[in-house]
Amino acid sequence: MLLTPRELDAYIGRELDEDSVSADVTTSALIPPHLQARASLVPQEPGILAGLDVASAVFQRINPDLVFAKKLLDGDRVEGGEAIATISGAMTSILTAERTALNFLQRMSGIATLTDQYVKAIDGTTASIVDTRKTVPGLRLLDKYAVSIGGGRNHRMNLTDGVLIKDNHLAALAGEGVSLGQAIKRARARAPHTVKIEVEVESIEAALAASAAGADIVMLDNMSPEDMRTAVDQIAANCIVEASGGITLDNVAAIARSGVDIISIGALTHSPQALDISLEYETRNA
Repeated sequence: MLLTPRELDAYIGRELDEDSVSADVTTSALIPPHLQARASLVPQEPGILAGLDVASAVFQRINPDLVFAKKLLDGDRVEGGEAIATISGAMTSILTAERTALNFLQRMSGIATLTDQYVKAIDGTTASIVDTRKTVPGLRLLDKYAVSIGGGRNHRMNLTDGVLIKDNHLAALAGEGVSLGQAIKRARARAPHTVKIEVEVESIEAALAASAAGADIVMLDNMSPEDMRTAVDQIAANCIVEASGGITLDNVAAIARSGVDIISIGALTHSPQALDISLEYETRNA
């Protein structure tokens, strides 16, 4: 897990506050406090699990007496229909925690599942699937953890992790007469020596200029696999080459075969489909 226990507790606390779990008027109006329950978490479709420990922590935050028993672990592959965990204890507590726990578990498992699909699509190449900063505000560490569970790697966590010169930076500098190469050299002179310098380019010519100016990483943005191959052939000896923009499951294999080192995909975290996981109950009187 990328989070410390304190960070995870803060994440969960924010989501529970958003749901006003201390004032669950439906549960308090309908469910007797003495009613005990056993519930199972059951995926309804195939996928990769991620977020079981987060879901467990949600239930424990609502009621430390609840018993969360995992049958599988994060990273395990499920086919659907099998219980992945059970929760036992006061039904009022289980009902109150249910939605928040499922929100985390379904989203994280959806991210891990989508990442796994991309990783499998480029099997046999030397490229790596990497995420971006296009995450849900406030949930970045959980989103990126889920990517890692799906077999992907993490790009920058935040703006301190490296220099990434993008088109808008270059457009702003163009008004001062600063070229791409000059921008890279300015970043090298002013940024901490411990960070890498990456630049986004949209043409073979710009890729050559970025490499010649000393960029550590050159990001080929929205270029065809053929143009990527041409760029890779000329700059790969001098820098890491990253592909980004317009990448789908249909074209990712061709992009990987161009020889790029990294393929960054915003869709992993900005538009995953949540894995369908339900909570199924058995009740019994205490």
